[in-house]
Amino acid sequence: MSDTMLSVSSALTKATDTMADALAKIPVVEIDPEGTFKYILLRVKVKDGEVHKDIVRGTKSAEYHNHIFEKVNPAMEALGMECKCLGGGKIEHNSKEKKLKVFGESTAFGKADHSVSVEKLKSAYSDYEITWSDDKK
Repeated sequence: MSDTMLSVSSALTKATDTMADALAKIPVVEIDPEGTFKYILLRVKVKDGEVHKDIVRGTKSAEYHNHIFEKVNPAMEALGMECKCLGGGKIEHNSKEKKLKVFGESTAFGKADHSVSVEKLKSAYSDYEITWSDDKK
């Protein structure tokens, strides 16, 4: 390999490592501290790359599930990421009793795989009782 090719290869490796680091810094879970609200499960990946991770975002301020996506997507794009919504539902967050319940579905995005969402929530709320159901309520 020529020196030029090696330096290009090295630069690409560094850029990929930097993007993977940026992906690693994205919080897995960001939800409201209390109440019942809509949530979405997203797959975030480095643009034109294979490295990805799934994240959960939920807030009472979103009237519809797509409002969450419309807020998260530009923020991820600014980091050089692309994201895809894998589905949605609702989260009931009771911080006093340390309980999270995941249920329901999104009309726009379909039902998220709640079992995956619960695994993500457990990483951020390890001292909580976290349950899910396919019920609408």
